[in-house]
Amino acid sequence: MFSTVRGGHRIRTLTSLVVAGLLSTACAQTGNLPSQPAAAVPTAAAKPNTLGPSGEGLNNQLIGAVAWKQTAAEYRALYYQGFNIARMHVEAAVKNRKPGDKPLAVITDMDDTILLPLAYWGYLINQNQDFFNDPEWDKWIPRDQIVPSPGSRAFLQFCKDNGVEVFYVTSRDQDEHTYDYAMKHLKVLGAPYADTDHLTVLRDTSNKQPRQDEIAKKFDVVVYLGDNLNDFRRKFYVKNVDERMKVMESERDQFGRKFVLFPNPTDGHWLAAIFGDSEPPPTDDNRRLFKKAATRTAWDGR
Repeated sequence: MFSTVRGGHRIRTLTSLVVAGLLSTACAQTGNLPSQPAAAVPTAAAKPNTLGPSGEGLNNQLIGAVAWKQTAAEYRALYYQGFNIARMHVEAAVKNRKPGDKPLAVITDMDDTILLPLAYWGYLINQNQDFFNDPEWDKWIPRDQIVPSPGSRAFLQFCKDNGVEVFYVTSRDQDEHTYDYAMKHLKVLGAPYADTDHLTVLRDTSNKQPRQDEIAKKFDVVVYLGDNLNDFRRKFYVKNVDERMKVMESERDQFGRKFVLFPNPTDGHWLAAIFGDSEPPPTDDNRRLFKKAATRTAWDGR
């Protein structure tokens, strides 16, 4: 029903014009005017949205972040570094494990952690879009163009070879096919433990902690992997920049030890701390908020 609102509005407008024309003709023929003309219905003026990418898209605010993801050796190096750190912890845990101890496990996010959606971001740039677009994401997911992050395959196989189980906990929603798409992406990666016991897909929440806690009851979780603080604990789900910083600082000893964080300058819950929404709409007001966030600390030129 709601998908036809725009079309329905267009039909109603045409109908009104036809009726108005017939009424005018009738009045001209009889010399009479309508006794009470219809009052105009006020409509709210739409806010201008003129600051987004235009022309060749050279003014797209996403270009720098996406170019870094696509070309920077430093970006890829940070993934190798993260998986090397995780491997050191797994090696130590395997070495120190005693008979009777709980089995070892790793819990990982999927997107921008073990899998990279680089082609999706390139598509947005080519389409002159400067904010995450959820409908386009949902169309792109089943194309299976997602690629393994640097070092992910080797790390996951190392876990498998050493008897460390890997659990995949992701938040996605592409309707009834969501789980199948996620499972297929694990198979594209060649990931071990790509089965229903090890893959959890959360369609209606980004809160991964309940599932993580379930796993931790049965397993000794060596490390958590993610590109978003919210991938580790729900306490990081704070929609305020300063408060989120404080929560992060309270857990600073865990980064590189229990939490292994990967880089993501294009999307994530850090945006919700700025906009109140991790997928803000592409409006001029939001572009101004982005600039304000980028100039929290700025030299005045003197």
